[in-house]
Amino acid sequence: MNEFKEQSALGLVATRSFPAMVGTADMMLKSAGVILVGYEKVGSGYCTAVVRGGLADVRLAVEAGAETAQKFGQLMSKLVIPRPLPNLEKILPIGTRLLLRRAQGKNRLTRYAVGLLETRGFPSMVGAADAMLKAADVRLAGYETVGDGLCTAIIRGSISNVTIAVEAGMYEAERIGELHAVMVIPNPLGDLDYALPTASCWLEEEPQPVPVMLPKEQVPQPVELLPMKEKELLELPHSQAKSQADRLELPVEPSQARDSLPGD
Repeated sequence: MNEFKEQSALGLVATRSFPAMVGTADMMLKSAGVILVGYEKVGSGYCTAVVRGGLADVRLAVEAGAETAQKFGQLMSKLVIPRPLPNLEKILPIGTRLLLRRAQGKNRLTRYAVGLLETRGFPSMVGAADAMLKAADVRLAGYETVGDGLCTAIIRGSISNVTIAVEAGMYEAERIGELHAVMVIPNPLGDLDYALPTASCWLEEEPQPVPVMLPKEQVPQPVELLPMKEKELLELPHSQAKSQADRLELPVEPSQARDSLPGD
């Protein structure tokens, strides 16, 4: 593991929209043996997907991701770092969102297609989300803001339903305000699922083991007896009669109480 970490490289591809970044990250994961460290937002709609792995895999992933972003006209920049020093990774806030999402629990929407619709302006995003939910059998998983007024609604469902929903959302977004970008991902990988924003209602928390404290010795608890009349003491075994007599301050001789039976 240490040898792999020392030889691993970092790859970064920056885009001008959140949907383009997610599509870029998905292509990077599917084109080479890399893992998604996370993503970073720097404002004005700029987002960067960060992957790591062997140098050859990272170079291949970055080229595939940059080509995907270029097709959508959303590529900003790309970078490959062959051997990042530990100090660089400790200072940069890369992967915080990924680690947090994994700590929270499992995503109940995993293995569903992803649809992303980005608008400029929050009302447009809300209206588009409402239209998507009403147009097909999809679920609103969450939303993301990346600055410059850009908001992205994220839906999950079967690929056919997501495609129908996104198309309906596009018309509604354009009617209300400005549509900026869309993306449909049929089969997202696990790393992408963990990195995407997911509303808390769609997260399943893993049960945590509860420690059980066992007493060192089982000490029998005394049984409190109800007050009795003197004549009722004669019906008790001697040990219980003596206890009750002491509480009632009555003298009881051993001969006055019946002998204890084996079953008492």
